[in-house]
Amino acid sequence: MAKPKLGRGFDALMPQNIDKAILAEDKNRVQKVLITDIKPNPDQPRREFDQASIDELADSISRHGVLQPLIVVREVHGYKIVAGERRWRAAQSAKLTHVPAIVRSLEELEQVELALIENIQRVDLSPLEQALSVYKLQHQFNLTLEHIAKRLGKAHSTVSNLTRLLQLPENALEALRQKKISEGHARSILALKGDEDAQNKLLEFIINNNWSVRQAEKFVTDWKTGSKNMPEQKITDNSVAVSRLRNRIGEKVTVKRLKKGGQIIIPFRSEKHLTEIVEKLQ
Repeated sequence: MAKPKLGRGFDALMPQNIDKAILAEDKNRVQKVLITDIKPNPDQPRREFDQASIDELADSISRHGVLQPLIVVREVHGYKIVAGERRWRAAQSAKLTHVPAIVRSLEELEQVELALIENIQRVDLSPLEQALSVYKLQHQFNLTLEHIAKRLGKAHSTVSNLTRLLQLPENALEALRQKKISEGHARSILALKGDEDAQNKLLEFIINNNWSVRQAEKFVTDWKTGSKNMPEQKITDNSVAVSRLRNRIGEKVTVKRLKKGGQIIIPFRSEKHLTEIVEKLQ
């Protein structure tokens, strides 16, 4: 899964009762480690690495260096990778002798992992916030979704569906964050992944028409089957078009729905006032 575009960092989701110094974002704990002292994790869930992408990253590292440090734990002989094996492989290809790394103890990693697990289980955490915490467990601790699901006591499919929320387009992510749409609505939008136009239309219908999840699901079915009975955008006094008109003329604008279409009603106080409104419209 590609790294999602998240409107805010993970820090906002971290529990407040753990030592911030053990988090990977702490740049002060970065140190240079001899690349030959680092070994891959034998329990790494990812077994295959695309050589073309490794070569591409190696080229970038040759020019800019390793921008994001590895996370490693100290062993009797050297270090074991917790996160960053792809960067380590690319750094080898780029003939680097040292790489930046943050050295953790197993106790530190277990403390952060436990805190994240407990954080996900909070009843007041939104689905999106849970998804962000699962993403951190996946990518910063190299945990599989199956392992995370077991630790959480949830079905694998439940955890997998949570992480899929991060694949939403940015506008839908923001709507979910602001609770303008529900998790069920978000899943309907995800069902149209790859069709940006359809996703945007569905998001507009959900927000502007106050659609239920069932209505959103019907839209997905109709769109995929090429139904010609697609709904029209409902015009309301709070629609984007009406808001733009209201802002342009600086007057109250009311929409009256008719059997077919509707009317835009703009009140005026005098002939002069009417002229001023017309001039603003022009």
